Amino acid sequence: MALEVKICGLKTEEAVDAALAAGADLLGFVFFPRSPRNVSLDEAVRLAERARGRTKIVALAVDPDDALVEAIAGRLAPDLLQLHGHETPDRVAEIAARGRLAIMKAIPVAEAADLAAVPPYVPHVARILFDAKPPRTPQSLPGGNGLAFDWRLVRDLDPGRPVMLSGGLDAGNVAEAIAVTGVSAVDVSSGVESAPGIKDPVKIAAFVRNARAAATRARPETETEDAPP
Repeated sequence: MALEVKICGLKTEEAVDAALAAGADLLGFVFFPRSPRNVSLDEAVRLAERARGRTKIVALAVDPDDALVEAIAGRLAPDLLQLHGHETPDRVAEIAARGRLAIMKAIPVAEAADLAAVPPYVPHVARILFDAKPPRTPQSLPGGNGLAFDWRLVRDLDPGRPVMLSGGLDAGNVAEAIAVTGVSAVDVSSGVESAPGIKDPVKIAAFVRNARAAATRARPETETEDAPP
């Protein structure tokens, strides 16, 4: 499977255009008022129209109520709804049915025991996203907060759904993350910013370039190992 790259937390036309120019496969828009990457639904709809048909559109929400789910589904019509809160498997199933949306559920990881949370979600989601567990501080937000976790915990993990890796990724470490985990999709937000919520086109381009190069290097090695003697 070819590597997919998601650039999340886009707020401006310039950021969307930079992600498109770099060749990102998925663009993410955040609906969470506490985040410096938060956008209104009107803004997200406008920005998504620049990319629709060229990339997949992802809406990120944290414990959304039914009204927000219906508004996102009806107006933005994303390819994926990324749930980044404390949604239970039953609530995820409700959201998927109410919005008729494919769901990507974020699972926060700090230790191997955290992976036990995955199986109950699998019947209700299209993808699983592994992110760093946020620190227990008042300032922390759902998500990786620019922090990485021990990638070896999800090395070659197959939960029965496609996996995406997030948390603390940037152009300098994405190649190592892909090599360690074997994932086929990576997600970045703060790692391509010059300041919280401000995307840097140069960092976006470098991230996508380095991720693609890492995936290209990995494929021949796999093919060689699997080839008959």
